[in-house]
Amino acid sequence: MDVQGLRGMEKEELTEKVHQLKQELFHLRCQLAMGRIENPMQIRRARRDVARVKTLLREKELSA
Repeated sequence: MDVQGLRGMEKEELTEKVHQLKQELFHLRCQLAMGRIENPMQIRRARRDVARVKTLLREKELSA
């Protein structure tokens, strides 16, 4: 995920991005439980992406 592209987003866009990433993470975990996931590293990537976006949201809160 491109951090520079995320920094240009507004708070509302970042909040929506977190929501989308959490949905993706939920679906990946469901696939893992059913044994249908092709690459389990996708879960790790999704978790880290959520953390990245939440960090940027917190930075924006502190700067405001």
